Amino acid sequence: MSASARPGWMEKPRPLTQTAKALALAAVVLLVCVPFLVILSTSLASTQEVVDNGGWVLWPSEPTLDAYRDIFDGGIVTHALGVSAGVTIAGTLLSLACTVTLAYALSRPGVFGGRPVLLLVLFTFLFPPGMIPSFLLVKELGLLDSYASLVLPVLVNVFNLVVLRGFFQSIPEELYEAARLDGAGDWRVLVSVVLPLSKAALAVVGLFYAVAYWNSWFYASLYLESDHWPLQQVLRTYVVAGAGLTDATTGEATVTAPQTVQMAVLVIATVPILLVYPFLQKYFTKGVLTGAIKS
Repeated sequence: MSASARPGWMEKPRPLTQTAKALALAAVVLLVCVPFLVILSTSLASTQEVVDNGGWVLWPSEPTLDAYRDIFDGGIVTHALGVSAGVTIAGTLLSLACTVTLAYALSRPGVFGGRPVLLLVLFTFLFPPGMIPSFLLVKELGLLDSYASLVLPVLVNVFNLVVLRGFFQSIPEELYEAARLDGAGDWRVLVSVVLPLSKAALAVVGLFYAVAYWNSWFYASLYLESDHWPLQQVLRTYVVAGAGLTDATTGEATVTAPQTVQMAVLVIATVPILLVYPFLQKYFTKGVLTGAIKS
């Protein structure tokens, strides 16, 4: 194909176009990084410096970990961090197990009741239950003030189910037939054939579940007492109430400013997901697009 006949998207960008793209990318990076830098800097700033700068610090002159020490010495955030970690790990594993098995069953042709079940699942996606019916159901099941109330009502996400179902359908039928000829049953096919080929989709769906469980606070405010709250609900309390920490023995306020405490809790709540995301980023395009296109 000659250079003149090539489509426009194959041509080398002009210098003006490259400059515009670089400026746009720089602007997006600044919009993402500057707020996080302010949050981190404020959490490391001293009380006096926060007061002098009106509550926000772009770069602390004398960084200090006083806010983090007060947070972990108080015990509230430490307990909430453990609750969030436990709910996220257990919830993600249970959700993945249920979603994988249901998606595999719905992806196979000729499964008894497969189409009615799929329509029922999609119906719940289009018409989700309201807050009051959900609360009454959790109450009738005896799940109030238990960590199961944060997992069981949202155990299977319809979007994640559709993505995995589409990914399983994209696997060549010849592989299923070859496994059947070797005498493998449905469970053996799922474990030995389907799951090893679905690492990208599983990584994406697993991260979706983990982020949802980690960031969930609304159900905790409905179903749990305050001494059982996860980290995000504690963070919301600090941010909305606008108060700092108090000493457990004297009841007096700590030396750190409320803004410093809020930003420190926000950093603690954000960093775990930021550390996990880079390891799974390469699976996103392949995992989501394959499932979405096929389904």
